Amino acid sequence: MQADGTGHVPQQLLKGYRRFRTNRYPEQAALLEELADGQAPRIMIIACADSRVDPATIFGAAPGELFVARNVANLVPPFDASGGYHGTSAAIEFAVMGLQVEHLVVMGHARCGGIAACLAAADHGPDGRESAPRAVGRFIDPWVKIAAPARSAVLARGESDPDAVQQALEYESIGLSLDNLRTFPFIAEAEQAGRLRLHGAWFAIRGGLLHWRDPESGRFAPVAPAA
Repeated sequence: MQADGTGHVPQQLLKGYRRFRTNRYPEQAALLEELADGQAPRIMIIACADSRVDPATIFGAAPGELFVARNVANLVPPFDASGGYHGTSAAIEFAVMGLQVEHLVVMGHARCGGIAACLAAADHGPDGRESAPRAVGRFIDPWVKIAAPARSAVLARGESDPDAVQQALEYESIGLSLDNLRTFPFIAEAEQAGRLRLHGAWFAIRGGLLHWRDPESGRFAPVAPAA
């Protein structure tokens, strides 16, 4: 057993930490020293907890540049002042009220397991309408139910291809989360005053291409990589 605690660290994490100390830390030491007493990111990203979709990696961000909250399916619940555990809402409140971020991005991604769980949580009749709910998980079920209005809208279109339905709900749930953000009084106020802008994004894991949501039409279009 290592006296310094090394023996308790999973090897994958230990190797990664040592790479960080050897390669990245020397480059970022001065920045981290500067950030030690506080942070002032201008952008918050609400992203999925999926291990394949790391906002800092996708946007090439340095420490201190992004304030990130991650959850299953990058969902935002509507404003709820009742008691309970509101982790995502707390992160949003801190970012907007405390850090006073200027941009808030809801970023989804392709082949999202949380969105698949949302689809699996309802049985669909021959006409594509929802019928009896089907259990997915004790905690996952109530969480992905946030996206139920988006799911109903997508299924009502009558699309039969499962991949197309999945992607359509990934898109639609981002729009729903943006609508839910606007139910927070402090967000509605900040947006109306021009202090905050809301955005939607979607990342294709295969191909690594980012898509951005048009705020007027709600459509997603690929962001051209640098030439």
